[in-house]
Amino acid sequence: MSKLFYFFEEIKPVKLHKNTLQNTIDFLIINENKHPGEVSLIFCSDDYLLKINEQYLNHNYYTDIVTFDYVENCVISGDLFISIHRVEENASQLDVTFDEELYRVVFHGILHLCGYKDKTSAEKKVMREKEDFYLEKAGFKMEKK
Repeated sequence: MSKLFYFFEEIKPVKLHKNTLQNTIDFLIINENKHPGEVSLIFCSDDYLLKINEQYLNHNYYTDIVTFDYVENCVISGDLFISIHRVEENASQLDVTFDEELYRVVFHGILHLCGYKDKTSAEKKVMREKEDFYLEKAGFKMEKK
């Protein structure tokens, strides 16, 4: 079982369904033939994540997630910095619930730790299909396209 740690930086804590997150993250990791390790989920403000993005990646723009990969020997571990402000805005623009978008972003980060990339359109397509699959496992009803 993964050891999940939850932190809130520059925001009020958000309500999380920790059991569902734990179970789906563990399923995801095992289903991707990896081993559960320690993952920190750091939920934060836009400005907090912008500073992380600038300091560590030299990117001067807002984003919904920055993932730091500490994976060794197929044991999934890392830090996921997630902007709650971006998640809220993306959920509104995509016409999905806050919870669905939040889970998508968390799973996106875990998938990066599992080795998935999203630079090319082919990689983005695989990443989106994986996110949708794990969202369904978490109980969200995904529309078939």
